[in-house]
Formats: sequence, C-alpha cells, structure tokens
Amino acid sequence: MLATRELHEDGQSLWLDNITRDLLQNGTLRQYIAALSVTGLTSNPTIFDHAIKNSSAYDDAIRRKAKEGKSGEDLFFELALEDLTRAADLFRPIWDRTHGVDGWVSLEVSPVLARDAASTLAAAKNLHRRASRPNLMIKIPGTPEGLPAIEEAIFAGIPINVTLLFSGRQYVAAADAFVRGIERRIEAGLDPEVGSVASVFVSRWDAAVKDLVPGPLRNQLGIAVAKQTYKAYRMLLDSPRWQRLFNVGARPQRLLWASTGTKDPSASDVLYVRGLAAPFTVNTMPEATLKALADHGTLGGILTRDGGDSDEALARFETAGVEVEALAARLQDEGARAFVASWRELIDVIGSRSAALDKNG
Repeated sequence: MLATRELHEDGQSLWLDNITRDLLQNGTLRQYIAALSVTGLTSNPTIFDHAIKNSSAYDDAIRRKAKEGKSGEDLFFELALEDLTRAADLFRPIWDRTHGVDGWVSLEVSPVLARDAASTLAAAKNLHRRASRPNLMIKIPGTPEGLPAIEEAIFAGIPINVTLLFSGRQYVAAADAFVRGIERRIEAGLDPEVGSVASVFVSRWDAAVKDLVPGPLRNQLGIAVAKQTYKAYRMLLDSPRWQRLFNVGARPQRLLWASTGTKDPSASDVLYVRGLAAPFTVNTMPEATLKALADHGTLGGILTRDGGDSDEALARFETAGVEVEALAARLQDEGARAFVASWRELIDVIGSRSAALDKNG
C-alpha cells in the first residue's frame, strides 16, 4: 500500500499545496486525487506567482482580460477564481461524500490587508460570493489584527482557512475566534456548521534556528511545536465549551500542518509528514513532498493526544537560547511580510506579462 493511502486510512487528509493551470489542464490533479489519495488543495500568493511566471498557460486569459480593461488585483483574482473553482469542482464529490469534512480548496485574501480587519472581512465576503462554491475556503492570516475578521467571517457563514499560525498559543487564539463566531451564530438562530481549518506552519521553525542550535537539535523544533499545538487542539475538542457546540450541530475546526516541505537537504524529504501523522488533521504538501511520500515514504507512529515529548523537546531549545514564543511572533510577522512581497511581485508579473502580450498582439 502506498504511504499516501496508508496515511489517508489512518485518518489524516492529504491536501496539495499547489495550483497551476497546467495541473488542471493536463489531468495531473485528477490523477493525484485518484491515485495518491489527495482530498483537497491550498494556494497562496507565492504559488500563483510561480505558476503564472513559469507557464504560458495563463497567457490567453491574461490577454483577453487585459483587453476587457482588467489589471492588477482584479485580473489576478479572476485568474485565481477560474483555477480554484475548477479545482473545487474536482474535489466536490469528496466534499459531498464526507458531508463537508473534506474536499476543500483555499484562496487567500490580498495579504496587504493583513493589518486591516474590516477590509479583510469585506474581501473575504466578496471572494466567497464570486467563487460560488460551497467547498472553497477563504484564507485569512491569524495575526492579532486578523482575529476579529476571522470571527466575523465565521459568523457570516464563510468557510475560513486561518493561515500563518506558528505556535500553540497562536493556534488557541485563532481557534477561540472561530468558536466565538460559531457561538454567535447559535445565539442568532443560524446554522452552526461552518467549515474551517487552522494552518500551523512547521518547517520554517527549523530553517530559522538551523545555525543557532547544536547539531543534535537540528530539524526537531518544528515537530516539537506542532506536537504541542496538537495537544492544545485535542484539549479544545474535549472541552465542555466545544462539546456544547458540537451537541447542537457545530463542526470542529480541523488542525492543518502547513509548510511541510523539508528545507534541509540533509534531512528526510518526508520529515514533516512522517512525524505529524494524526487523525482528524490535514497535511498540505508541496508537490515534491507528495511525490516523495508516494515513492518511498514510510510512516512512523500516530501522534499522541498529550503532545508526547514536546514539552521536554521545547525545554531543550529554551536551554539552547531559543525563546520559542518570541520566535513564533517573529515568524508570523516575517511570514506576513513575505506574503506581501510575493503579492507585489505577482501583481508586477501580471502587469509585465499583460504589456508583453499586448505588444506582441
């Protein structure tokens, strides 16, 4: 049995952290669904930047939309919605079969809005309306400024992928915003079932400390933080507060492992897959990681609900001089700024491609 199938049967969803028009047009995404147990998909500005910059598949659409007077963000979101609605339709049978537990795709609001909750909420509502797909989530950063937008979006019934989370503390804050939104829906007599995932970034931890810790600690911090976050996740699901909501029809927000491609070439290329197998979670993988898992991956044990040895592991990093919570805040801030930089590069790429296509007729 392929490791991808084994992981799926252990209760973890495998999502692809990539989207390109070529994947849709040449049948590769359909093949991943059929053969590699892929049940969802995530995207971000960097992914779309690479997709548009490295392929001619978007040229006809860019040329046509530019002639219609579209440019910049407007043109991008039309391209993104075309791709992601097609992907959502491919995953729709999974969404239907699992009654909305799985089969999701994600589209991110403009990252330049990350510090503006009101504008983020307005953008989320607009994109959700334009997509018109029940299995499309809108990604909102779980920054302090993003938390009010997350709560309001959930209250409005918009499925949300909370992104840019780096620690158990950040996860708990985002989960609390989700729960408040659900509680308000119940108080207002609205359907409490709103899909959501909370995306915790993993590999960036190890990249951040690779030159700061002794060799025996390398490539261990990301998994230790993830295990601690998993403990917080299980505690929330077992809490009386959540059980009351579940009892009236609410659906839990699932924990999602993001940034699971291995950055260190000396480490296993499935490090963050093998180490983070857990039921009722999602692992969204870069394409190379998915292929590696299918080709030669093997699984270890299932995560324990108490976080295993995460407390001891994190204590070793603190002893080595790593202030974990301070680093989590820094990583979140750096991640938000990196997405803004990718976004601006993406818009520049679309502008230059539009100009070149117009010049060449």
